[in-house]
Amino acid sequence: MSANGPEQLGFAALLESAAADNAARISARETAHLPAGRADGIAHFRGLLDAHHAAMLAADVETTMRLRKEAHLLARKLNGDDSGILAGEDSAGRVLERETAAAPGSIPLWGQCGSFTVTRGAMRVRIELDGVFGIGASSGFWPGFSAHAIDRSAPFLSETGYRSFLGVQASIAANTTPDAFVAGVIDEYVRRSLKGRLLTIKERKIGDG
Repeated sequence: MSANGPEQLGFAALLESAAADNAARISARETAHLPAGRADGIAHFRGLLDAHHAAMLAADVETTMRLRKEAHLLARKLNGDDSGILAGEDSAGRVLERETAAAPGSIPLWGQCGSFTVTRGAMRVRIELDGVFGIGASSGFWPGFSAHAIDRSAPFLSETGYRSFLGVQASIAANTTPDAFVAGVIDEYVRRSLKGRLLTIKERKIGDG
């Protein structure tokens, strides 16, 4: 019988099934303490955000990262143990983000999604701050954010009126609020990358590539 015969294929399927069962057992053990219902899950997530915000303000890296892991475990459990927690608007991660987002214009908690404005000199910037499910949140302490020009006739951080800040490498300091963090990152970017000179936004014309 060849190596790819029925016996070999059956053994491979058996191993795959055993691996899946083992993964399911591990997942069930890791998430046993977490709620399974969506309403209870949202309430639990709000508590996680409060604890995460306190940990960030205390510059407690270990607790911060542990709480982010727990948030992902919660989303996965609410998602039927499907890892695609951000796959669509009805996926668990998106629902948790949406149901706990900060009120528009208010400064969010650390880990909470939010949109607010910072002013640096004459430049007003609308900030979209990532939450605990943001890109790089499982590996870096500081969350990413995007900056959008409010007044497109005024000088800005880029010629497009948009700038993304991901993987920010900044010193970890206690009592740093989200708005102070964002303002500091923008100031440093203008000083170092733009040499202190803001850029004129270039409006794209129809037909531009």
